[in-house]
Amino acid sequence: MEPVYRTIIGLARTVFFVQGLKFDVTGAENVPAEGGAVITINHTGYMDFTYAGLPARTPKRYIRFMAKKEVFDNSISGPIMRALRHIPVDRSAGADSYQAAVEYLRRGELVGVYPEATISRSFEIKEFKSGAARMAIEAGVPIVPMTIWGAQRVWTKGFPKRLGRTNTPISIAVGKPILPPAEENEKSVAELTETVHTAMQELLLGLQQGYTHEPGAYWVPARLGGGAPTLEEADAMDAAEAEAKAKARAEARARRAAEAGNADS
Repeated sequence: MEPVYRTIIGLARTVFFVQGLKFDVTGAENVPAEGGAVITINHTGYMDFTYAGLPARTPKRYIRFMAKKEVFDNSISGPIMRALRHIPVDRSAGADSYQAAVEYLRRGELVGVYPEATISRSFEIKEFKSGAARMAIEAGVPIVPMTIWGAQRVWTKGFPKRLGRTNTPISIAVGKPILPPAEENEKSVAELTETVHTAMQELLLGLQQGYTHEPGAYWVPARLGGGAPTLEEADAMDAAEAEAKAKARAEARARRAAEAGNADS
């Protein structure tokens, strides 16, 4: 029994109802009824994880999401994340969060992972990191691909949140479990990562075919006539942002070092 998680889901569903969100979920039967599994999810908005847990309720299960440490450090969200037994990811000590996820999987938990690592500004599926494949192979559990479409309309990077009653349709598709190879090596990890990427790409295209897109809208991919940047343009934007953040961190370290030197003199 998980009274806290169950209560949070109940509150979330109330919020979804108030917002008028309209969910179309297919493939929920592909979520394993028991045993560990890595649930890989595409990342288009800040609310993805609240929707990704819905298909897991068909077999009455809960997903433990891997989320950045800053969310756990927050005085409001932190206690909730810990109560729900999600997994903090400290990018300066990634091995610890990876091992924690593997242990969760070995204990039979569902672990939610965003293999793109960051929100896709293009709303296309970005290149994947290899962590999901590695942990699935090490724990000996399947990967279940999940794709969500429409979440970017509620709240995404660079645009105002729309948390009122928007009546936004959100489509979710869950693919069939993908079994990992018996041995972990660079080739098997790369092949599994590519297989999962292909599966999620196919799920995305399927969801988009049955979805009404507004020409020129910011939340519509350029490929479909929307105003979002192309995948290549979005990658360039991400690289520039990462470089700016790295520069800011370096400057902050230099200032602290200078201040420490002045204090000692």
